[in-house]
Amino acid sequence: MDSKNPIGPPVFRRVLLKLSGESFGRAQENIPLSVEEISKVARQAARVSKHGVELAIVVGGGNLLRGATLSRGQTVIKESTAHYMGMMATVINGLALQDALEGEGIETRVMTKIHMAEVAEPFIRRRALKHLSSGRVVILATGTGSPFVTTDTAAAVLGQEIGAEVLMKATKVDGVYSADPEKNPHAVRYDNLTYEQVLRDGLNVMDMTAIGMCLDNKLPILVFNFKKEGNIERAIAGEQIGTWLGPNPRPKPANLV
Repeated sequence: MDSKNPIGPPVFRRVLLKLSGESFGRAQENIPLSVEEISKVARQAARVSKHGVELAIVVGGGNLLRGATLSRGQTVIKESTAHYMGMMATVINGLALQDALEGEGIETRVMTKIHMAEVAEPFIRRRALKHLSSGRVVILATGTGSPFVTTDTAAAVLGQEIGAEVLMKATKVDGVYSADPEKNPHAVRYDNLTYEQVLRDGLNVMDMTAIGMCLDNKLPILVFNFKKEGNIERAIAGEQIGTWLGPNPRPKPANLV
């Protein structure tokens, strides 16, 4: 390995990366869209793509607007309308990430379940697969295109649609804990979990609908801290970071097989 290629060869060839809206901003500084944060994500995703990984990215929009939060406690904006507004926020994030990726020399497509031809392509499964096989990064915005469905569930659905080998959920913590590590210093981090453990213990990984779908379709999930530079690449190379949820042990790096 050299300094420009700090990780080994990928153990996954087609990956769905789930990015929350908070990935695009700095909540503590009240900055919903940060060029610096978007660039950090783009640099990591670009390096992954250059390793030959077929990469699809589901983006959230919570940094700009959360439909469920907006509709709570008021009667002016209907809940379904608020959810559609939240879906529009994901498009804003997707377009920002597209430009940042293309600035890194990576051909990129934004695809949506809600048609808006002036800014994005409609999600058509065969077209998405063609983009991926051609080396393009596909950014998936607007979730499933339906209200009352989280982007976690959308990631589970879309991961299955495109035949992803793993759903990687990027978070600000380094895995799944028995309790909130920020509130409980005795919380234990899990290296490996089964779907059944998550459902039984109500662990805060993804919403239960998403976990159930991944269980039904045997789609493994890796929860990891993407804020640490290079962790997206390390995860795709099979390094033992984060928490692995799935029916099988996580793949090992090539030099450990």
